[in-house]
Amino acid sequence: MRQPVKCLLAAARCEILWLFKADGVEVGGVAMPVTLAGSCRCGAVRFTLGSHTPYPFMRCYCSICRKTGGGGGYAINLMGVASTLRVEGLGRVGHFRVATDPDTPACERHFCTSCGSALWVSDRRWPEHVHPFASAIDSPLPVPPSRTHIMLDFKADWVTPDIRPQDKSFPRYPDQSIEDWHRTHSLWID
Repeated sequence: MRQPVKCLLAAARCEILWLFKADGVEVGGVAMPVTLAGSCRCGAVRFTLGSHTPYPFMRCYCSICRKTGGGGGYAINLMGVASTLRVEGLGRVGHFRVATDPDTPACERHFCTSCGSALWVSDRRWPEHVHPFASAIDSPLPVPPSRTHIMLDFKADWVTPDIRPQDKSFPRYPDQSIEDWHRTHSLWID
């Protein structure tokens, strides 16, 4: 019988169960409309979590995202409910803390210690959320109707963002959260 393992995630105590896949209807006792399943490249770490916001619309060009997992010069984070995160291979999950600037509390970036794949980000300011990298998600993701390009002040010189007429772009942070963007586009899933 597999036992729950206690961990510190975003400064809140949570249980991480050793599961491959949630049933898609209820995760951790919370009804979720979408269950996202993800993994690292080598398969040592697999995870699931519930999400109301599955559209991979926001491209972050900050040096942290770009250097830790953004092969195209950016990374894409989704948003899930932290209490629904279930991980298999927890012993292979490493993390480090990094802040975008000295005035911002550090967030925790989680990765596979075997292959280095970026997995998810958690932030103490929003302990109810976890932000998996779209690149780690194995579930099919919907195509967003538009994209938001953020942290363009920090993009690499070799990157030419594909900003289309319906897209928004910001030198730093956007004017909408992930939740707000989904709700504005009528894509929030209850």
